Amino acid sequence: MGHTVYYRVHIERWEDFKVFLEGVCGGVGLGFFDKGDSVLIEPGCPLVEPLELKRMGSGFVKTNLVEPCHSLYLLILHSISSFGSASVWED
Repeated sequence: MGHTVYYRVHIERWEDFKVFLEGVCGGVGLGFFDKGDSVLIEPGCPLVEPLELKRMGSGFVKTNLVEPCHSLYLLILHSISSFGSASVWED
């Protein structure tokens, strides 16, 4: 246990990304909350932290390798490259 996903993002098309992400989250059963300058994804998986994304910056989220949330977070983070740029790594 204790697996963490780290990320650095720069989302150039912020509004487009939020629309996309809200649809994806609704489709796979994740909670989506638009907080204006950030979005929060509630996983609904035990031992997985919510993922908060801002337009630009770095962060991390503990997933503890709990599936399917771990893989969904990775897909979401890598999809940011369609709206800007993203670097993602794990430990």
